[in-house]
Amino acid sequence: MNNSIRAEVITIGDEILFGQITDTNTQWIGTELTNIGIRPVRKSSVGDQADAILQILHEAHERADVIIITGGLGPTKDDITKKTLCQYFGVELVRNEQALALVTSFFEKRGRDMTDLNRGQADLPANAIYMQNDWGTAPGMWFEHQERVYVSLPGVPFEMKHLMTNRILPKLKEHFKTPIIKHKIIRTVGIGESFLAERIEAWEDALPAHIKLAYLPHFGQVRLRLTATGDNEVTLDRELDEQVQKVLPLIEKNVFGYDNDELETVVGNLLKEKNLTLATAESCTGGYVASRITSVPGSSAYFQGSIVSYSNDIKIKQLGVRPETLEQFGAVSEETIRQMAEGVRKVLNTDVGIATSGIAGPDGGTPDKPVGTVWIACATDQRTVTRLLKLGQYRDQNIQLTSTYLLNLLRETMIERVKE
Repeated sequence: MNNSIRAEVITIGDEILFGQITDTNTQWIGTELTNIGIRPVRKSSVGDQADAILQILHEAHERADVIIITGGLGPTKDDITKKTLCQYFGVELVRNEQALALVTSFFEKRGRDMTDLNRGQADLPANAIYMQNDWGTAPGMWFEHQERVYVSLPGVPFEMKHLMTNRILPKLKEHFKTPIIKHKIIRTVGIGESFLAERIEAWEDALPAHIKLAYLPHFGQVRLRLTATGDNEVTLDRELDEQVQKVLPLIEKNVFGYDNDELETVVGNLLKEKNLTLATAESCTGGYVASRITSVPGSSAYFQGSIVSYSNDIKIKQLGVRPETLEQFGAVSEETIRQMAEGVRKVLNTDVGIATSGIAGPDGGTPDKPVGTVWIACATDQRTVTRLLKLGQYRDQNIQLTSTYLLNLLRETMIERVKE
């Protein structure tokens, strides 16, 4: 079993280099390759120029055992991947009858005439192993050349993913006899990456050699990804669970879930468990918190609605914030955020009300309340908890961070309520 199989992913197309489309293929492919024990070492993008494609193929041959190419397989003249691969391998295009039958059927089912350009999609390099594309006319191709595997796939993401999942990944696993790789992700919130690393340093240093740890921070959250490599899936799962149990006492307060758990889903489950309803009052986040909450299927079971009180007038008329509070303390204050959270809970008749008010930026700050000053609150029938956030200068980042910190405040409030 080879434990160091390397891969390079190459995307082809001027539209990627010009920024006309976003390359999502390499991220997805990298994840899937890692999951089967193949390590991506580089990703590259080249335009629709044969010389550039040939150069990157020669370079990739020196770096990787697997070279995966996406794009350039359409029927038009600017799609040159197949011809360039012929030049690279020193072969000619040959019509593949299986591919031709699929293309013909594709057009017949749609009642469309097929042109010579469409028929040309069935012409493959002579050394290609045809990989059937069930969702389109551009074929997938597998090549074995000088102890390397080359895979050419269509650039359309849903076609590429279908081919990779159903044909390429199983064939790669069989060809290379890849090791078993298992991941376990611990999802934390409310603690910075450096503070987290310091807290778990001794545990991290004691990890077995075949288990690696990665820190993946993202807007107020840090994912701790444990990756174990071996040849026995049951053993790896057991070892990962053991490591989680060892580290959990050190960070339990900040752990909100595992693997694919999202904060808004975890919060929703807590509300459902306690049969509680929720409403939001948002100023600086402009409805973003409500959007995250309602992105969860079934959120109507606990979420009643939101009031986006961007102006002081709405805060007064819709939420019941007292004019004298705004006049004396301002919209961005503990006094105001408390009344917003309590007001939305009362107006929308819910068990819990949460609120945001702050200066998202890039302007609007003052010496005593600079950009990034944000207040959040969570109100229940038992108490109202407020927090002051001191964020940065970037508006989008401040909005996302505020929503995460507020959802975490709600999570902590629900956990405390469970204890009570």
